[in-house]
Amino acid sequence: MTHSIIDDISFDAGRWPLHADRPTIFFIHGSGNNRLFWKNQVEALSDCANTIAVDLPGHGNSPGTGMDSVDDYARVVEKLIASMQAPMPIPCGLSLGGAVALQMLLDGKGRYHAGILINTGSRLKVMPAIFDMIKTDYQSYAESSPQTAASPKTDRNLLREYIEESKKCRPEVAYKDFAACNTFDVMARLKEISETVLILSAEDDLLTPPKYAQYLHQGIANSSIVNISQAGHLSPVERPNDVNRAIREFLGRLA
Repeated sequence: MTHSIIDDISFDAGRWPLHADRPTIFFIHGSGNNRLFWKNQVEALSDCANTIAVDLPGHGNSPGTGMDSVDDYARVVEKLIASMQAPMPIPCGLSLGGAVALQMLLDGKGRYHAGILINTGSRLKVMPAIFDMIKTDYQSYAESSPQTAASPKTDRNLLREYIEESKKCRPEVAYKDFAACNTFDVMARLKEISETVLILSAEDDLLTPPKYAQYLHQGIANSSIVNISQAGHLSPVERPNDVNRAIREFLGRLA
């Protein structure tokens, strides 16, 4: 795995330089997290695709103060893809990252090879209690978040790195992330997406329940849907083999 920074965006690459004849998956993390969320995907899928996991501005090793708009985050990732001249780019995101990927597909018609949406929705209203917790005691929020974000069937040891990385995020950055989610709404625009899209949901996801994925599937004409069993909102960490298998099979169908 290679770590680098381009255009002030930190990222990990499964292999570098990029293979010109392979699709390039850009993994986009959720609120308050960073590129390390995707380490199981970046490494495991590097044999069949170029894999890039980004730190959004203000997260991980990327400078900045974060952004409170999905549109702004999407433009940042779009700029990185253009700077890399990445072949056959595929935006792939979870939660906030999924909203960013959706926005990219809507704004960059014909620019992307495909899309992958994981545990996300076309509208992402946030509970007021989350904003209150971030304001008053962000560290406690980050420590306790897997209680609702993960499946009760998930071994909590698998989530320790996720928790520790979340605790490193500045509270004001995490607050902006959730503010970006809270104002995101593209429910009426899904029919505009013409790219082939893989939608992943998770059986025990309480934050973006499977019905969110079903709505995406109904609205995006050329989409397929896979439900990951015994997993919650953090399925790429909770059930990495199942998530990787679904992505690998999707890439095979694209080829």
